[in-house]
Amino acid sequence: MTRPILYSFRRCPYAMRARLALDYAGIELELREVVLKNKPDYLRLISPKATVPVLQLSEHWLLDQSLDIMLWALSRHDPQRWWPPQPQEQVQALARIQYNDGRFKHWLDRYKYADRFPEYSAHHYRQQGEQWLRQLEQLLSRGPWLGGQRPDLSDMALMPFVRQFAHVDPDWFAQAPYPCLRRWLERLKASAAFARIMAKYPPYQPGAAAIVWPIKAITT
Repeated sequence: MTRPILYSFRRCPYAMRARLALDYAGIELELREVVLKNKPDYLRLISPKATVPVLQLSEHWLLDQSLDIMLWALSRHDPQRWWPPQPQEQVQALARIQYNDGRFKHWLDRYKYADRFPEYSAHHYRQQGEQWLRQLEQLLSRGPWLGGQRPDLSDMALMPFVRQFAHVDPDWFAQAPYPCLRRWLERLKASAAFARIMAKYPPYQPGAAAIVWPIKAITT
């Protein structure tokens, strides 16, 4: 392998946050866009869970958890210190990610796909998810980023999921009592980095020319 291979899906929030960290760290890699509705055999061969993201670093070494990919990228290059220098800050950042990936993701899935969970209404699921939005709003009322005055790992890890929650009902989110959270989200969405990691690429086909990321994006 001449460079790492990233198996990704443009709209998957886990893959988004992995790409944010890889872009930030300046990691050159081969990107293989996966169509999740038709998971390819080659992905199942290297990772039994067959979900994205998967970062293949060598023939015998791969990372198939998005947070592991982010931490690996930061271990290579972290110019703005996304990984906080103080142990207490590290614990706090990881705690935010853990809650996001657990409790909040549980309610996000039910809110976004309420028709699959008819036990309660979408409104009920949204109210449950708002418990986390209120905590984030409180944090962001103290500073522009979740950890204070500069971005850290948790900002990038949470952003794709908050974005997904906001997009379920944009009109509601636009007037919801979370002005600090809206500013935070819009700031990240408007960044050049987010534009780069959301560029469109054709699905990977074995034998096709390699896509060296983030070059050769489809711009139309």
